[in-house]
Amino acid sequence: MTWDITGTGAVANIGGTPGQIFDALCAGQETRGALKVFDSGQYRTRHAYEIDDRPAGRDEPLRATKWLILAIRQALADAGLPDDLSRTPVLVGTTLREQRSTELWWTEGASVRPADLHFGGALREAFGAVTTYTFANACSASLYALGLATDMIESGATDTVVVAGTDALTESAFGMLDRVQNESPQMLRPFDVSHKGMLMGEGAVAVVLRRAGTHDRRPLARLRAVSMNCDAHHATAPDADGIRAAVLDAHRRAGVGADDIDLVMLHGSGTPRNDETEAAVLSEVFADTGRGPLMTAIKSMTGHTLGGSGLLSVVVAVLAMARNTVPPVLGLAEPIEQAAGLGLVRGAATAADITTAQINAFGLGGINAVALVGAAA
Repeated sequence: MTWDITGTGAVANIGGTPGQIFDALCAGQETRGALKVFDSGQYRTRHAYEIDDRPAGRDEPLRATKWLILAIRQALADAGLPDDLSRTPVLVGTTLREQRSTELWWTEGASVRPADLHFGGALREAFGAVTTYTFANACSASLYALGLATDMIESGATDTVVVAGTDALTESAFGMLDRVQNESPQMLRPFDVSHKGMLMGEGAVAVVLRRAGTHDRRPLARLRAVSMNCDAHHATAPDADGIRAAVLDAHRRAGVGADDIDLVMLHGSGTPRNDETEAAVLSEVFADTGRGPLMTAIKSMTGHTLGGSGLLSVVVAVLAMARNTVPPVLGLAEPIEQAAGLGLVRGAATAADITTAQINAFGLGGINAVALVGAAA
């Protein structure tokens, strides 16, 4: 069974629409900047991939909600649907929800009501949404939401689901990362020997997923499978067995082999353990496929957009298919040993005919998800 992706929306530090984001990725834009959201003097890490939309000199609450509404509105327009979600479920993947808003309430007395901390209220006000669910599955949250959307459609509960993800930087999460990472990264450089760790990014993303045959819209792409597992091997370190199982299960569900994959959108968090484990597993999975698929990691330019990162990679994969172009991994000068044989796109965007793409998302605690997306027929 496949499901139609009929609309997409996204906002990130490098652009306010999916097209703008894709163009910036293909141009290899370096978009990290000096930390603005709070005083960086207390931290070793001084950079992030922020959306520069705040009033000068101060922060404001509910930015994750604002971007979520923007991305969903874009996706609905792209799908030719009205801003009416009274009969359409909305599934939101996130890591931090509106945690930054609570920080601003506590430290600056910002006006934030408890009801504002749940996306459902804002979605009801903006779109009349009645059925909303929020999933906090770490870095895999939006792909988990995507998988649950396929279950809802397949079970007959609905013909259409809006799937989204959103996150904004929070000082508590930034400070935690600053203390637990062995080194202090000032840039996110996946799979390069210079990688030192993860830097946070911001943004939101949304797609409209529909049952094939229930609409007259030509799909942008077709979702072929979503695989999910939670290996619980370690609180932070990824496990090769869990990742391998998720990848192979996605291939099985989609009815494809490793040699059918043309593009892999890597998780690519820039942390040494993740990069090494992900690269080693993919080297094994694609060992007998000759040159293997092309691979890229967009966090090198967006930063780690947390709960929405997996779905943002889905949107980029859809555009890569439509435009026959794969953006590069920014800053990849010398790949780590485990990635030496992989088809990492380096230096500049690469022209390619993409018909099947694999999207990886691996979260803390072994929360793994892999999606397979195919080009529209």
